[in-house]
Amino acid sequence: MAAPSYYELYRASSIGLALIDTIDEFVHAGRIEPQLAMKIIANFDRAITEVLADKVKARLNFKGHLDTYRFCDEVWTFLIKDVSFKLDNQSTIQAEKVKIVSCNSKKPGEV
Repeated sequence: MAAPSYYELYRASSIGLALIDTIDEFVHAGRIEPQLAMKIIANFDRAITEVLADKVKARLNFKGHLDTYRFCDEVWTFLIKDVSFKLDNQSTIQAEKVKIVSCNSKKPGEV
């Protein structure tokens, strides 16, 4: 049975990009093998998904103008303009454009 796979979208986050840059430097310097680099990145995919699901409890509300939406390969993408976020502590943040990517929360193999 193959190991479960996780979404790779967090690799494009600031922490994911920093990790990948560091791993690339290690591989090019010969400090780690490429196979180990791939295992580290796969572990990051799993860990970030589990930590965000289990540990983050903050909520926010947002309003804006839906510009574009797509549904492809079980992934929703929303592009929203003139967005106003209201956080738990009632502070408000404004943004000109926001992209939201929404994936199935069930782990592979779950029903």
